[in-house]
Amino acid sequence: MSLPSRLPAILQAVMKGQPRALADSHYPHWHHAPVTGLMNDPNGFVEFAGRYHLFYQWNPLACDHKFKCWGHWSSADLLHWQHEPIALMPDEEYDRNGCYSGSAVDSQGTLTLCYTGNVKFDDGSRTAWQCLATENTDGTFTKLGPVLPLPEGYTGHVRDPKVWQHEGRWYMVLGAQDLQKRGKVLLFSSADLHEWTSQGEIAGYDINGLDDAGYMWECPDLFALGDQHILICCPQGVPREKERYLNTYPAVWMSGDFDYHRAAFKHGELHELDAGFEFYAPQTMQASDGRRLLVGWMGVPDGEEMLQPTLANGWIHQMTCLRELEFIDGQLWQRPLRELTALRGEAHSWQDSALPLKPMEISLETARGDALRIDFGGSLTLERDANGIRLARRSLAKDETHYRYWRGEVRSLRIFIDQSSVEIFINDGEGVMSSRYFPDYPAQLVLSGITPEAFCYWPLRRCMVE
Repeated sequence: MSLPSRLPAILQAVMKGQPRALADSHYPHWHHAPVTGLMNDPNGFVEFAGRYHLFYQWNPLACDHKFKCWGHWSSADLLHWQHEPIALMPDEEYDRNGCYSGSAVDSQGTLTLCYTGNVKFDDGSRTAWQCLATENTDGTFTKLGPVLPLPEGYTGHVRDPKVWQHEGRWYMVLGAQDLQKRGKVLLFSSADLHEWTSQGEIAGYDINGLDDAGYMWECPDLFALGDQHILICCPQGVPREKERYLNTYPAVWMSGDFDYHRAAFKHGELHELDAGFEFYAPQTMQASDGRRLLVGWMGVPDGEEMLQPTLANGWIHQMTCLRELEFIDGQLWQRPLRELTALRGEAHSWQDSALPLKPMEISLETARGDALRIDFGGSLTLERDANGIRLARRSLAKDETHYRYWRGEVRSLRIFIDQSSVEIFINDGEGVMSSRYFPDYPAQLVLSGITPEAFCYWPLRRCMVE
């Protein structure tokens, strides 16, 4: 039974909210962001029929996590994007409390969405269904309904299907929580996307020597890269360390050998995927040119998100820039999408210690051990020394400063700045730190310490979604 449509309310919210969001000085010039309301996880990142598609969790009705649709953008070149019709709304009994995250695949020439239907009950319990939807000729989607109920032995926290095909068979990884409140990644396989067979647990708490690995693993993504398989996911409840896992919930990667026949993944230790203040729920896709591309949500649930100043203008959150992944000598490298160079304006060299703060790309190199400090409009500070990088940012909740760290020798930096975000690529992608910041404009970018050996910056042109 279908529930009453919220489409008229969504349309009204967009018409009222978009002008306020676009007029906000913190609204991004070249990142994906919601036209109104709240946006979180990227979903359904896929190349299909000559276009790239990026779906996303979206509540157009309010800046909260209560009503989750799937918004939809598409692009021919990964640079210029356009709005597509809303793909999914929570209007069926099996997804009445939200169309949660998932993925998209090409199934015999049809763009097919695989998502979690979230259902909450009056007694506080919940369940989850893994569901399908297929694209129509007008760009809308028809729901096919659930194809996988809640598996036995797990709580209602089972979600975020990432689906792919290997040697003619479909595979799915799911984030899960077992009845002992331990985070797991589950594997299923299918011949047709409709009938699924459990292949067991492939990662998580008490697997591969992980004895304290959190109470819920979200947003898993398993893929081959180089001579290894990489699993990225978001393990909630991983203990904080002095300089790692400092966000409310982290995103991690691990590498190893995945055996399809044994349905086993033998992997190494967990590594933080991004060391900045805001990064969560990343998803990858395989492009037709062979590149493995990644996009993440530049936000973190249950932190200080509801204190961000953009809420006053009716919107919150943005995506990261798109990234290219490589696995080299045991390390996952993340580099900014090469197409982003098309946004560059005229190149400028080092001239003064202060620049007007605006959307730009900075490239610089430093000698070993040299100290460097970059102040982003008084709202975020980067300090580089012989130990690595420390980011500092004032709390939005109390009178204190928070820090994030990347440790190692820093030889070069590429820094991508938008109206309320900074993404720092260290040593050509060996490390990344992504963070939001909210300066009072007009503001300045101030460099102090040493003069970099090589310094260049480019203003970045607007590239809004059409």
